[in-house]
Amino acid sequence: MDLNGPLMKAMKALNFISGSSTDEEDIKKHRESVERFSRLATPKGDVDIEHFTVGEIRCETVKSLSNYNPHYVILYVHGGGYLSGGLDYARILAKKMAVATGFTTFTFAYRLAPEHAYPAAIEDGLSVWDHLTGGMYSPSHILMAGDSAGGNLALCLTQKLLSDNRPVPRELILFSPWADMTGTADSYESNRDIDPVLSGEFVENAAKAYIAGAGDPDDPRFSPLFGSFEGFPHTYIMAGKNEILLDDSIRLCKKINDAGGRAELDIEEKGWHVYQQMPVKIASLAIKRLSRHIEKDLNGDK
Repeated sequence: MDLNGPLMKAMKALNFISGSSTDEEDIKKHRESVERFSRLATPKGDVDIEHFTVGEIRCETVKSLSNYNPHYVILYVHGGGYLSGGLDYARILAKKMAVATGFTTFTFAYRLAPEHAYPAAIEDGLSVWDHLTGGMYSPSHILMAGDSAGGNLALCLTQKLLSDNRPVPRELILFSPWADMTGTADSYESNRDIDPVLSGEFVENAAKAYIAGAGDPDDPRFSPLFGSFEGFPHTYIMAGKNEILLDDSIRLCKKINDAGGRAELDIEEKGWHVYQQMPVKIASLAIKRLSRHIEKDLNGDK
């Protein structure tokens, strides 16, 4: 992978936010970078895309036309530090997962900080979950996926469902999940100079913009790592060895297993934060591993 190529430059530009992360010009530039990266990174694929809304939430379905499998669906929650992203950005991994698994992938454009801080995103996520499970699909036939902040939101949504004694997804698929907003993990320092895309400053400022004074960063509402994992569904976690959020994945896996659940951790030695988005060999191999894992886990469970 050329770390100075146009795709990597666009990826690096996603995480430059300075100051308090609420400066209007910074946010505008950040979101423009995300849109540019989305155009460059979205793979071509034999898929059908349809749009719909849940209330005022814009949503999208991505369905493979080559190996459609109707037995399960994926609800995918995009990343972007809660500051950016939307349907275009979500389409990068949504396409890859839909083609690899054959499952229809649902995405949604939740409200973003700082204009819409906590709890806007989780409210939107619950609305979409209620829509899918309100007669369309059984929760046991829904896999919930998320990358980075989307992984944070997927975790928080699952913990919220459990606390309300409601059914949860069949499985969680997490790409470099942001599980701890305190920014105190050792990997922030050990990987500070080798993470090619993510900085501690961006993570800290994104957390401030999302929390917006609603509590402390170690509150499980923001940092699901410190919440309960009793009754948690099977969780498959993928991370890159060279990312500052590596310890989030390692500690999350341990927390779920220690609580009696089942979590698996896939660490790519050459990988970085959500490296699966990039059109590179290690990303293709990761998506194949993910597909094999899902096929093995769901085999015979129709």
